[in-house]
Amino acid sequence: MGEPSQFALPLSQGLPADPSSIVVGNANARIIEILAEPSAWPFGTAILMGPPRSGKSLLGRWFAGKGLGTVIDGADRQDETDLFHRWNRAQESGEKLLLIADGEGWEIALPDLRSRLGAAQHLEIGTPDDAMVGELMRSHAARLGLVLGEDALTYLVPRATRSFAEIEKLVAAIDRLSLERKLPPTLGIWRDALEAVQGPEQARLL
Repeated sequence: MGEPSQFALPLSQGLPADPSSIVVGNANARIIEILAEPSAWPFGTAILMGPPRSGKSLLGRWFAGKGLGTVIDGADRQDETDLFHRWNRAQESGEKLLLIADGEGWEIALPDLRSRLGAAQHLEIGTPDDAMVGELMRSHAARLGLVLGEDALTYLVPRATRSFAEIEKLVAAIDRLSLERKLPPTLGIWRDALEAVQGPEQARLL
């Protein structure tokens, strides 16, 4: 596995609390570049979407903390009429607006809002590749004070589900089992954690 890729310039400057949990990889690198240049967004508006635990809100906090614009997190849960008026006010003031929506799809019922946001910059966090999965594991382990060496990553990465949420659960399961057994995490714990998070079928494949 290569060296972990935590935030480098420009994102390492002025990040909000706990910025080190953001890992840059194939799933989000291009998105980060686009977020850093909101002047290029159509109508000054971008919509950021992606799977659970993929770092959408943390990217939004960085964006707001840098003074690049205003963030509406959970935009897909807002009243659509209110959101339409908020978009209009941003157009009048020249304010940049980053809307964060959960999941991978946002069905907008209000025709006026749907037409306006259809022209916005659309950003979607993708599926992490092997390199990013390894770096995510390192990042989650570091926050827990857990040591996962190269041997652990070599074993775990090819077997882990390509899901931000599942990767986080897997590392948490390794930490929990290690503490319960009062043992450092080794092959038996890695295997049991995979089974606990991904089910018995995964264990049978090992």
